[in-house]
Amino acid sequence: MPGTGTSLRRRGRLPAAAACAIAALLAAACQGGSPAGAGESPKASDQLLIRPANGSSGVNPGSGLTVTAAHGKITSVQVADAGGPTSGTLNAGGTSWHSTWALGVSQHYTVTARAVTSSGQTVTGSSTFTTLTPGRTATTMIFEGSRQTYGVGMPIMLTFSHPVVDKTAVERALQLRTSNPVVGAWSWDGSTSLNFRPRSYWPPDTVVSFTGHLDGVQEAPGVYGAHTLTQSFTIGSSLIVVASTSSHYMRLYRDGQLIDRWPISTGRPGDNTPNGTYLTIDKGNPVDMVGPGYNIEVPWSVRFTWTGDYLHDAYWSVGEQGSVNVSHGCVNMPPADAQAYYNMEVPGDPVTVTGSPRAGAWDNGWTEWFLPWPRYVAGSALHMAVEAGPSGSTFVNPSALPAATATAPLGQPDPNNWAAS
Repeated sequence: MPGTGTSLRRRGRLPAAAACAIAALLAAACQGGSPAGAGESPKASDQLLIRPANGSSGVNPGSGLTVTAAHGKITSVQVADAGGPTSGTLNAGGTSWHSTWALGVSQHYTVTARAVTSSGQTVTGSSTFTTLTPGRTATTMIFEGSRQTYGVGMPIMLTFSHPVVDKTAVERALQLRTSNPVVGAWSWDGSTSLNFRPRSYWPPDTVVSFTGHLDGVQEAPGVYGAHTLTQSFTIGSSLIVVASTSSHYMRLYRDGQLIDRWPISTGRPGDNTPNGTYLTIDKGNPVDMVGPGYNIEVPWSVRFTWTGDYLHDAYWSVGEQGSVNVSHGCVNMPPADAQAYYNMEVPGDPVTVTGSPRAGAWDNGWTEWFLPWPRYVAGSALHMAVEAGPSGSTFVNPSALPAATATAPLGQPDPNNWAAS
């Protein structure tokens, strides 16, 4: 079942370096103190500008929160709201602070800011305001399940309850943390589906943490996100299949090493198994398969297309496996081999079919790897790549990235892998 993530907090987390900076500001605020010089203290309204202004209501949450010091430097910004802490960043000069993500909808905020003027005096300003309550809200679901394990080809898959118009605002609200460095991109497939795919296959044993700071993001005119979506999952070992319809053998790679070469039988003429680099979707033992002239319970079956192509035990065609194609489109395997593969497989393991006269069809399965990297990143509304690591993620110009070093079939698929042979 798709995972819906968790929504424990409406605000995001700062990157580690930014968090330390804000902690330092808060510490300075606690030390506080009296003005350094004699004379009348300056008015806070002349020194600190907080937007939204005090008493504002129906505030657009996408505008965020800004604090500006007119003649000095900001020492602390504290934001109280029911949704949890609001993160933000201070500019290099210490004169401006802005919230990192959109504010939450239907929220009451109290902001307290402090600054030290150029003459050494401390001033404090505050603002209390409420954000709008939208007439319509949207929800977002993530396919990945909490703490589940997936293959090295697995995309992060988001589905939106309402067609997204402002796709750039949605992409900017998404953050990744990965235990290993990863380069990838977000790419849209229509207006309700957004996926993330690495440029090359995920590094094995990578822990992925996703946060969608979508609360307060206006996804379409009058339609706002109303929750923060979080999920963590793991990329497991590398398990890669390359099945040749012309040689009638499949190669199985585990953690970068060829571990087996098994005889197979793929789709017969007219029912040819389509070329392409697919991902395993689900499996069953057995799966009830129904077609022209057959209705059979098939053991050790792993699906890789929506139209019913599986790698599976075909005890009835062992004699043809390794020499001729006789299936209705599936990859027939010897019973012991099918069981061994079934027991190793997790969703998202790459399966590349080669040598077929039939081309693969986009969206017939998880076909993100049909697209070479330049075409995939072109599907981003920002036209930007993403660099992710333990401290978070940033958008980068794809042209600024170093050249990829991964090679087919273990690091990435061949370009145009779906085309007919």
